[in-house]
Amino acid sequence: MTEFSDIEQMYMKSIFEVHSSTPDAIVKTTQLAQIMGIAPASATEMVQRLSDRGVVTHIPYRGFRLTPEGFQLAARIKRREGLVKILLADVIGFNGNVMEAACRMEHAIDDDLEATLDRFLGYPEHDTDGNRIPGIEREIDPPVIGSLIPISSLPEGASATIEMLVFNGVDEVTLSDVGLSIGAIISMTGGMLYLGETAISLSSGLSKSVIARVIGMGVDSDEG
Repeated sequence: MTEFSDIEQMYMKSIFEVHSSTPDAIVKTTQLAQIMGIAPASATEMVQRLSDRGVVTHIPYRGFRLTPEGFQLAARIKRREGLVKILLADVIGFNGNVMEAACRMEHAIDDDLEATLDRFLGYPEHDTDGNRIPGIEREIDPPVIGSLIPISSLPEGASATIEMLVFNGVDEVTLSDVGLSIGAIISMTGGMLYLGETAISLSSGLSKSVIARVIGMGVDSDEG
């Protein structure tokens, strides 16, 4: 997506957000200008530029909308924003302005990094604000042995060795109480996390902050 500048990507994402809430909407230049906080003339100029590049189609006297290609590109930008928000807020516990940081970082993510981050986070369907993460052109590849993932993304039947704990003081007590520590082996069976033979229960947020390396994968019961 490097062929589009950061500002062009921001415009496409804003148009996509309108389409997401009202799929049949035709976006007006004045509406886009208000969303972006810019002058209508600037919005008109950008819409024309995006139209020349084939990602926006102009509807005379009514407004404009994303072309199919533009919609797919914008969906990927929006997905990258959502993935970064989860990484910052839930995995590494960033306490700053998550949305502002995600908006800056999304433009630096290429296709390979997006796919890796998506897989690492377990292909989330919603971001930290509950907004749906677009699944358009999303390739889902399950973790393999050696993958480093949050235990929230551990597939059924898989086991992993805990390698990193990202927590605050309160979380440290919780993890200590359930016996989780670096080097411990954890597994997913029947939708439950197990430490040895003991089932453990962690909040969704905390389970995203425990990073483990997959050491074994379950075998489909229909095989063999």
